[in-house]
Amino acid sequence: MTTLSENHRIHLQRCVALAKQALAEGNDPFGSLLLAANGELLFEDYNRTVNGNQMLHPELALAQWAVANMTLEERATATVYTSGEHCAMCSAAHAWVGLGRIIYASSSEQLQEWMVEFDAKPSPINPLGIKDVAPAIETEGPYPEFAEAIRELHRKRIRPA
Repeated sequence: MTTLSENHRIHLQRCVALAKQALAEGNDPFGSLLLAANGELLFEDYNRTVNGNQMLHPELALAQWAVANMTLEERATATVYTSGEHCAMCSAAHAWVGLGRIIYASSSEQLQEWMVEFDAKPSPINPLGIKDVAPAIETEGPYPEFAEAIRELHRKRIRPA
């Protein structure tokens, strides 16, 4: 397990805050950041799936933004921080546009465990991890420090109390 640096903690906390914002607006709770090699925040987003379009994931939005605004070299040295490990669609987009490493707070495996725990409707796709889809992408995560907060966001989405 990788040690959580203060820099990672700050960025992942922002991702969790974005996930909370997504949930507050009725979306699935996910948030992501795109940082340049020098650490500059370039773009951030959160899930916008409340309208029924399940493709409006922040990781996909980051990949699309990167293609429109960054050179291939800049994309390769960029870092994506995200509250939850990319799904297969977002992992593929990340790889296709040549983005650099991904640092995630919680894993696809954790999410699947939580969905079973909350008796959620099954996903229409297999819950693949990033490495299952795009093995060359450098990844770091999950970080146990974020597990309970992210679990609680998903619980509120599935079982509002």
